[in-house]
Amino acid sequence: MTKTPDFTKVMQDMMASFPVDASAFQNAFKTQAAFGEKLTKVALEAAEKSTEISSKWAKDALAKLSAAATAKAEPADYTKAATDFASATAEIASEHMAAFAEVAKKVQMDTVELMLAAGKTASNEASAAVKKATDDVTAVAKKAAAAAN
Repeated sequence: MTKTPDFTKVMQDMMASFPVDASAFQNAFKTQAAFGEKLTKVALEAAEKSTEISSKWAKDALAKLSAAATAKAEPADYTKAATDFASATAEIASEHMAAFAEVAKKVQMDTVELMLAAGKTASNEASAAVKKATDDVTAVAKKAAAAAN
């Protein structure tokens, strides 16, 4: 009966002939971490700005409500106060919603800018890694060919 050959040593030697550059993985991790940091900064700035807008909106609404809640001499004045409060609230809402829209627009523009930059960086890193791997494999193949002759 024939014994099946053990290719373990052959495979180990072959894999050792193809060097793996760990720096490419480290660079990719660093690039991803930097991208995450920038994206987080955009999100935190948007959250901070949104909080400021919400706070101002609440303060403005409370100020208008305070004016509407004062005692009136005539019953008709209460109707006018309620109408004035409703129109002021609608105006305030419109202003603050526009401010939120500006924040969203800025976040969108910053995110697109970051994505484009990240794509360009990843493409450059991938090209460099492929070139280095090609050079390494070519060198190993030449060395193997020279050893075979």
